[in-house]
Amino acid sequence: MRESRSWSVARTAVRVLVAIGAAAFAALVYVYLTLPDVRSLATVNPRSTAFMELRAREAARDGRRLRHVHTWVSYCRISPSLRRAVLVAEDSVFWEHEGVDVEQIRESIQATWEQGRAIRGASTITQQLAKNLYLSPSRDPLRKLRELIIARRFEAALPKERIFEIYLNVIEWGEGIWGVEAAAQTYFGLPASALDARQAALLAGAIINPRAMNPARPTARLLRRQQIILGRMGQVAPPPPPNVVAASPEPAGGEAEPFLVEALSAGEAPRGVEPSAEEVPAADVPDPPTLPGESAPPRPKPFPEPTPGPAPASPPE
Repeated sequence: MRESRSWSVARTAVRVLVAIGAAAFAALVYVYLTLPDVRSLATVNPRSTAFMELRAREAARDGRRLRHVHTWVSYCRISPSLRRAVLVAEDSVFWEHEGVDVEQIRESIQATWEQGRAIRGASTITQQLAKNLYLSPSRDPLRKLRELIIARRFEAALPKERIFEIYLNVIEWGEGIWGVEAAAQTYFGLPASALDARQAALLAGAIINPRAMNPARPTARLLRRQQIILGRMGQVAPPPPPNVVAASPEPAGGEAEPFLVEALSAGEAPRGVEPSAEEVPAADVPDPPTLPGESAPPRPKPFPEPTPGPAPASPPE
């Protein structure tokens, strides 16, 4: 009798495991088949993103009028200082990984396990682009799986320079402000090509929470991040002018000036920026050893030479 019951329990357990496996396989197939085809991004600049549409829905729901500031600018017309600053702040090994930084994921899992809560992220620039273009800020595991697969598709279909160019042109940089050109014009009254190191570090430091951090009126936290980013920008070589980027409505122009790290003098506010009355002067803010959420300074990595290819065109207005 007992043996019969044991066999019954075993058969039930096997059926449950098979059903779970089948459901997981079906979910994986569904996710894969419903993913976007990213190959068109090699020749066409995206006109909208999932995040832009999300913010529009939120504004409509709340009865708010939402401004939309977005101007595409080619990779070569983005300040090398800005490119450096964003890599330092968001993904210091962007030129090495294939969409997913396995080492950062391992360290993130370890830190989360030790602290008992999620205290650091591990998303690469490629993963962030996947989330911004096609997904949402949701923490749903299925959404994360889609993000990882799309990131791998990006890396397989697009040159690194193109991925970076799209990212810099579509990420959120404030309420209704999308991309580096809109951010540079809004906060500093300058084109993206004219941003200096200090302005670039402020913009890069604000990416972590763009709707709460205003580079034109930096908080003490943003000023700390700016100083840390400035100190690390010399650890990476400047991005080379790429041959594989989509053409913007403006003619492309290269920038070949070498980068010099500009140290902040004591108490000096970033050029073109007026601190608010509530902010702590930069000289009174101690510099932490790492950016929030990091355990060690990013490793210095050289930039690879870009792969030659045809110059794609922007979509018609």
